[in-house]
Parts: sequence; C-alpha cells; structure tokens
Amino acid sequence: MSLFRTELRRLTKRRFTRYSTLLGLLVLVAVVVGVFFTNQKIDASQLARAERQADQQYQEQVRWSEQERAECEKAKTAGTASDRPFPDDCSVITPPPRDQIQADWFLPSTFDFAKTFDETLIPFAAILALVGFVIGASFVGAEWSTGGMMNLLLWRPKRLTVLLTKLAALLTGILAVTLPAAVLWFAGFWAVATFRGSTEKMTSGVWQSFLLTSLRGVALVLVLTTIGFALASLGRHTAMALGGVVAVMVVGQFGLGILLGMAGVRFAEAWLLPTYILAWMTKTVTLEDWRSCNATYFGECKPATMDITWQQSSVLLSVSVLVILGAALWTMRRRDIT
Repeated sequence: MSLFRTELRRLTKRRFTRYSTLLGLLVLVAVVVGVFFTNQKIDASQLARAERQADQQYQEQVRWSEQERAECEKAKTAGTASDRPFPDDCSVITPPPRDQIQADWFLPSTFDFAKTFDETLIPFAAILALVGFVIGASFVGAEWSTGGMMNLLLWRPKRLTVLLTKLAALLTGILAVTLPAAVLWFAGFWAVATFRGSTEKMTSGVWQSFLLTSLRGVALVLVLTTIGFALASLGRHTAMALGGVVAVMVVGQFGLGILLGMAGVRFAEAWLLPTYILAWMTKTVTLEDWRSCNATYFGECKPATMDITWQQSSVLLSVSVLVILGAALWTMRRRDIT
C-alpha cells in the first residue's frame, strides 16, 4: 500500500481535520454574507440625494464662515480681547471650495470589485493559514503523543521518508481545500459586486494582479501549514507548535513592539512579523516616522519612510521554513524514537 495514500486517508479521516476545515470555511462564508448585507448598489436616486446633501453641507459651511468672519470683524472693530482664536486678517475665514465636499461622503457603502477585492484576499489567506497551521501541528503532533509514529516506523523504518511523506500528504490536503475555496471566494465576491456594488473597470491587468495576490495567499497558507507541522514534529507534541506561536506573537511581537516603542526605535514595525506577512500579501508596506521631517520646496514637512517589499518577506518566510523544517528533519534523524 502507498504510504502517501495512507497518510492522505489518515488526514482526511481525522475528526479534528474535518471540524477545523469546516469551521474555517464557515468563517469565510460569514465574511462574504456580512459584506453582502452591509453594502448597497448605488442608483441614480441615491447619487442625486448625495449631491443634495453635499450642497447642504457646503451651504452650512458658507453660513458658518460668514458668522465667524462677522464675529471676527466685530471683535477687531471693538478692540476688545476675545477668547476666540481669531486670525489677524478676518478675510481669511472663508468656506472650503465646493469641490472639496464630495458626494461620495454621503453615499452608502458599496462594493467595488476592482478597488476592494484585493483587500478581501488578506483575511482569506489569514483564516486558511491559521486552519492549516493548526491542522498541520495536530496531524503530526497526535502521531507522536499517541505512539502512532513509532508503530508506523516499524512498518516503514525510513524516518525522513515517513516524515516528508506525511508533510506531502498534509500539503496536498490543504491545497485541495484552499484552491476550490479561492475559486468560491472569487465567485462569492463577484456576486456581491454584481448585486451590491459594481464590477466595472475590470481590465486584464486587474485580473492578473488579483491572480498573483491569490497565489501569494495560497503560498502563505502552505508556508504556515509547513511551519506548524515542523514545530509539532520538532517538539513531538501539538502543544509545541501552539505554544510556540503564542510565545512568538504575545511575548515576541507584542512585548517587542512595546520595548521598541519605549526605546524610540525608528520604524519599529520593521522588526515585527505581521508587517512582513502584510507586505507579502500587498506587495509593499510603507512605514512612516513622524519624528523625522523631510522638508519640501513648498514648505511641507513629510515623514521619513521605509518600504517593506514582498521580496524581503519572501526571504524571511523561506528562511523560516528552511530553518524550522530542517531542524525537524535533523531531530527526526538523530533522536531516538521512544
């Protein structure tokens, strides 16, 4: 009997795998349904009403400016002190230009597929990555804690072959769930945009960008699944992976963020793992340091910036997988199976 098919069957038959997958998919469905009911399709009557509300807002600003200018001129003419911080020249109190009060401010939320769909791929990848991590850790962790790994090695004594075959079966199963889920995610939000938003401006370039972002999301799911599997194999228990994540995220990330903020480190977010995961999905994350001032020719003070790119994130993720999985393989080869 094929070891790969046996491990794949073992993975799919586990109740924890089924329940975790079902829970993750239900969360994704809840997200789509929530977006559907919190958005509306904009029609001509809503646009007209928003224009009227924008005009009313502008007229209120005009009346307020006239009242403030009159109060300012009155205070200047009387020469009395005022608790109002009026400018020296009352003529500068003017309403904002009409075009700065946009009708879009008064429109209900609507789902624009071309502008918004890429943002939905981040929670999609995050939810499935969490599911993959937990399933991967439990899949091999349960084998160690119950003695199943020792029995399996009696049948197939090649340690690394057994561990890597388990990992291959795990990634195949996760991929078999992730790819159809991604297709349904596209279809679900396309339906949301059709009935509760807009599907305009969908060019080939936009589709290509969405496809590449989706592929990066699938890669992130597989990477975190592998890390969960490797951590549980390294500690020979599911708790090793779950405890390691809690330690990294709570102690390492939260504590490190507080420490860096207290120390006044520039671009402190560059030392935090979520920044690189976000950069992997969005291609670039721009960090800003408002304590630094880059003066422009127009007298503006702009903060210093630092870009974290998806290429940098790919290096970090690749190194993490190689180190953790390599350590799991090394311990599998060197340590006694007891």
